[in-house]
Amino acid sequence: MERTLVLVKPDGVQRGLVGEVISRFERRGLRLAGMKFMWMSRELAARHYHEHEGKPFYEGLVNYITSGPIVAMVWEGRQAIEVVRQTMGKTRPAEAAPGTIRGDLGLEVGRNVVHGSDGPESAAYEISLFFREDELFSWKRDIDPWVFEG
Repeated sequence: MERTLVLVKPDGVQRGLVGEVISRFERRGLRLAGMKFMWMSRELAARHYHEHEGKPFYEGLVNYITSGPIVAMVWEGRQAIEVVRQTMGKTRPAEAAPGTIRGDLGLEVGRNVVHGSDGPESAAYEISLFFREDELFSWKRDIDPWVFEG
């Protein structure tokens, strides 16, 4: 099973959308492997957004992500990264399809409710930033045969 990181950003937490985000991934059939409610430190934000360092929007991004609590989650399933990204919708909410998290719940790119890893390498790196291995759980649900083939 593939794993990916999802963050409900400060705007999503402040707007009371954590349950909505979780519900959408659960309804897709993904399985929750770990979850934390936390306030991201500037150090963690710098490590998480290291690829944007030096860009004009970097400081604003770090200031925003550290401005309030977030919910960090690891979701697992077949093609979890692709499924999460489709469920979230395009980064810019105005370009995101209706029915996606960002398309339904966001208006601006800087307040787009969620973050999700964009590939296997970034997922592994990002998960390791937020979770120790002993904080993640692989488990079976009784419904798994109804979600996953074979």
